[in-house]
Amino acid sequence: MNRRLFWKLCGPLALGTLALVWVITFLGAETEQQMSFIAERHQQTLKQWGATAERLHAAGDEGALAEWLDTLQTGEDTWAAVVRSDVRPLAGSSLSTQFQEGFRLGRNVEWKIHLYFADNPIMDLTFADGHTHFLITLPQRMRPGGYLPQTKLLLKVALPLAVLVLLSVVIYRHLMHPLRQLERATREFSEGHLDVRVRALLGKRNDELTALATTFDRMAERTGELILTQRQLIADLSHELRTPLTRIDMAVSCVEEGIDTQHFLPRIRRECRLMRRLVEDTLTLAWLENETPSLDQESLDLTDLLDSVIDDARYESPRHRIDAELPDQAAISGSSHRALAQAVENVIRNACLYTPAGGSVRVRLGVKGDGYRLTVEDQGPGVPEDQLERIFQPFFRTTQARDTRPDGHGLGLALARRQLTAAGGWIRAENRPEGGLRMTLWLPASRLAGEA
Repeated sequence: MNRRLFWKLCGPLALGTLALVWVITFLGAETEQQMSFIAERHQQTLKQWGATAERLHAAGDEGALAEWLDTLQTGEDTWAAVVRSDVRPLAGSSLSTQFQEGFRLGRNVEWKIHLYFADNPIMDLTFADGHTHFLITLPQRMRPGGYLPQTKLLLKVALPLAVLVLLSVVIYRHLMHPLRQLERATREFSEGHLDVRVRALLGKRNDELTALATTFDRMAERTGELILTQRQLIADLSHELRTPLTRIDMAVSCVEEGIDTQHFLPRIRRECRLMRRLVEDTLTLAWLENETPSLDQESLDLTDLLDSVIDDARYESPRHRIDAELPDQAAISGSSHRALAQAVENVIRNACLYTPAGGSVRVRLGVKGDGYRLTVEDQGPGVPEDQLERIFQPFFRTTQARDTRPDGHGLGLALARRQLTAAGGWIRAENRPEGGLRMTLWLPASRLAGEA
């Protein structure tokens, strides 16, 4: 099995999982990055506070500056101060320009804020002189990342859940569409719609489920054929039994009325024998149709079998000449003596029945390929060309056959074809140019050779 369905499901799931992990990681990092900066409006507020502190300090009004700082700290519930940073180098060292330009006692309002620190950072707004700083602990209301927990929950739970639900819906629909078709077809088939099929409804799809649909179609076709065959067999058998039963019923009525019973007993016995043979043949045919057995358990000599069948035919039809051309030996392995004997007997008996008295039936056996070809030619009226295949159908009889043999039932050739098929061979019929019918049978010398 090519496991197409496995790869069709595994591929999207693997790629989807990798894509989902990448998206969650990317969005998480990007979102955290964006949330790590103080909002623009808060930056402007902090800068305004720094400007106010610088203005009051430059004015030299220490009291106003102290009052303003006290009001700010109380209003924002934070700490704020104005300090100087007189950094003096020691031991003859000097301060680099880079250090002097970048030196701060706190963080610049435009810098990234670490969201995982418990304490709020101290913000530094340096005055124009470079040595005086307005310092303030970032008020809680200005701290970025307030929605970080909710965002993480959304990215790590809600988004994967939504994607997995969507993926599950897609997979479910992909799997359930053919299964629903199978369910509907099974229901319709159980309700008697024997022509229902599934594979054509699945379009170009090609995976294990379409293989299941194909198997279902084969099963439905085979089961439908069996059901129809059984119905036809029952109907035909009922029709064929009606005539002998009517005759027996008339004979019994005559006996009940006191008419000479010796005259009717042979008729009743003949009709009973006819019905018994009809039922036995029908049961055999039904078994071959339903079970489709493989008859390959015996080995035999086809020449010996034909000699026995031809001897019986000569005894039953003394007014016919049966010419046989048989090899000294024709060994067959993996076959069935009983099935072949009954099939050949039916063919030869039919040839004798339709050959006029004094006519001849020719039986020839020869090697053909990996098996043996048996031909049986009669001098009868033949069969219309459009009915050469129909004569192998159960209970089918040509018009001339019904007139010539009113007691026949049309089961002999049907049984012969199915028995030969079960033994690995075949049979076909054709009209001879000079008149009469030629039946050609082929049987494998070995069942293995025939199957090859």
